Amino acid sequence: MPYHSVDRRRVLAAAALGRALDEPGAVADDGELFQAVTGEILDVSPHLIVVETLEGREERLVIAPWATAWRGEALAPADLPVGAHVIIRALRSGRVVDRIWADITRITGVIQSVDSAPKDWIVELYCGPHRGRRTIVIPYRASGRLRVRHPQFESGYLFDAIGVREGGMAHARLPATSQPPYRWTAVPGPPAGYNSVQSRISGTATWSDALDCDERGAAYPMLERSDAECEDAGVSCTGLPYLALGSMLNVRNVCAGRTSILPIVACGCLAGRFCDRCLECGTSPRGRIVELSAAAFVELGGDLTKGCFNARVGLG
Repeated sequence: MPYHSVDRRRVLAAAALGRALDEPGAVADDGELFQAVTGEILDVSPHLIVVETLEGREERLVIAPWATAWRGEALAPADLPVGAHVIIRALRSGRVVDRIWADITRITGVIQSVDSAPKDWIVELYCGPHRGRRTIVIPYRASGRLRVRHPQFESGYLFDAIGVREGGMAHARLPATSQPPYRWTAVPGPPAGYNSVQSRISGTATWSDALDCDERGAAYPMLERSDAECEDAGVSCTGLPYLALGSMLNVRNVCAGRTSILPIVACGCLAGRFCDRCLECGTSPRGRIVELSAAAFVELGGDLTKGCFNARVGLG
């Protein structure tokens, strides 16, 4: 990290540009706000869930009759195990549960090796210079579904899946995207004639568990390499403008009609190598323009198991 922290950079940038110092988070003008609650389940019943947050607080939330849960597969909230780590989408000032994701993880990286014997597959991934290497399991029952969306299971190709943490290991369950057809070092360039100073850019927003799950922040691909201390920064097929750590982004989920103001807290160099589309409401333009923490993604109306939404991003 450079000398100034991200928060300090945000303060300095607001002062230099004469902008208000907005606190990160959802914009209230877009209707009832979603609130993300993260922590460990202490107790759960059909109507109530008790969670210990990462700060050590005990939160008691009412489970709405329509609420659903996911832990590798869809299940009733009351069937979630005590001790599971959950991300909850809540309504009414964070007191009513709308959706729960338990022990969820996102597995994004570059395939290094695949061992498919005897049944479950063991895959080694390179997850970028900030995240290092990761070993994951692809259970036999999930391998067919993943291979349909990831036909190139060989070294050098990108991989992106949604899974669960079990026994200290990530188990992939759902493909998060269709695999780009090129190797990770052969990202297509931006379209000819793009305007790198346009005020709003459309593309795909995703989420990552490499960011703290309860953080309200974003990773962004087009950072100056010296600023990000990353030789892989500055790669995107979208034609994004260069920004700095601490810059504030106005991120809008065009599917849900929700907006948040979020600081750039990390380098999104690996996200920038995915020249794919989100298909959640229509088809997004190609390219991942921002990678969000789980809490920020949920508060913008995103579904963690679907993995993306069509977004429009500008400076906050």
